Amino acid sequence: MTVRRTLPQRDRSLIGAWCFADHYGPDDVADTGGMVVAPHPHIGLATVSWLFTGEIEHRDSLGTHAVVRPGEVNLMTAGHGVSHSEISLPTTTVLHGAQLWVALPEGARDGRPAFAHHAPEPLAGDGWRASVFLGSLLGATSPVETATPLLGAELVLDPGAVLVLDVDPTYEHGVLVDRGDVGVAGTAVARHELAYAAPGPATLTLAAGAEGARVLVLGGPPFGEPIVMWWNFVGRTHDEVVAARDAWQAQVGEQQADGRFGVVSEMPPIPAPALPRVRLRTRS
Repeated sequence: MTVRRTLPQRDRSLIGAWCFADHYGPDDVADTGGMVVAPHPHIGLATVSWLFTGEIEHRDSLGTHAVVRPGEVNLMTAGHGVSHSEISLPTTTVLHGAQLWVALPEGARDGRPAFAHHAPEPLAGDGWRASVFLGSLLGATSPVETATPLLGAELVLDPGAVLVLDVDPTYEHGVLVDRGDVGVAGTAVARHELAYAAPGPATLTLAAGAEGARVLVLGGPPFGEPIVMWWNFVGRTHDEVVAARDAWQAQVGEQQADGRFGVVSEMPPIPAPALPRVRLRTRS
């Protein structure tokens, strides 16, 4: 699959609590084979799955069996530990979307895992359409609960459309351009790029180019906690990540005995990669 890692970047690790954004596709499944991700673990984060085209089957160690569809959000909170698999459905011909992670704050990162699904009501105005899947924007509020204040929305702009968004001035924002090009607060942003807007302004202006644009708007107050992120884990220290890896490897070695991360039984789990030879550093 064609995957573009737009966050973390060299100069920026987080936007609010958003700590990871993989933007993938559009890919012809007949050529790529689609998405086949065997059971793997997470700690200290929440996964947010958002699709533009295609469908993905989600199974997790909570017993959840759900399908990710365009315009619907799946949020899985890992907490102390969870495992899950993601496999594109046989009916999917083109796969295109974003896999996003949110770092959990100290008070929530060791809690119980959970799963939430929401299909936001589409919004429309003069030259734009939107779906608000987390937080509040354009008069809509998502019912999905998050451990820190967050914003997540898909916006589609007609050619030449200009949209002035009322935003929380305490939030920093990222604008991931999926299609077309767009001006973000007066700065040109090309397709597949992620723009950043610092806290302060109470509005965020998006101006589509001649072909229109589709973007994801992500936001939240600065996270304020350093994190250690490696493979599928978000922790606070090198030793914490090592302990999580060891716990996962023990489950893999025991043919996925019911340990810290639970069991997803439809296929063998993915072993963890080797740790680097140096201690993992915090990022903020």
